[in-house]
Amino acid sequence: MVEDSIHYAARQLRYYELHAYVVMPNHVHLLVLPLVDAGRLLQSLKGFTARKANQMLHREGEPFWQRESYDHWVRDAREFNRIRAYIENNPVTAGLVTKPEDHPWSSAAKRYLP
Repeated sequence: MVEDSIHYAARQLRYYELHAYVVMPNHVHLLVLPLVDAGRLLQSLKGFTARKANQMLHREGEPFWQRESYDHWVRDAREFNRIRAYIENNPVTAGLVTKPEDHPWSSAAKRYLP
């Protein structure tokens, strides 16, 4: 559901250009070029996915996402590639898979991203 929402926000809502992502058990990483205000982007994506997740988990009135987020401006192609590799290797580093493309909820497994 989170992965579908990430793609929906990129394709249908056109909130950002999506370059890399990974959905981990307790957090998400995105490498995007925002096309709308970053605050609006995060509020919309986190709000929608929190409501859906809480419905799926039969929870009410409990926060789903932590309030914190981290954003960073990418300055050049070298940094972009380093961040993309970090994101896509996150499941390997966490010991979930042996190769990035084996994690089903990531851009490494979805090679249709630019």
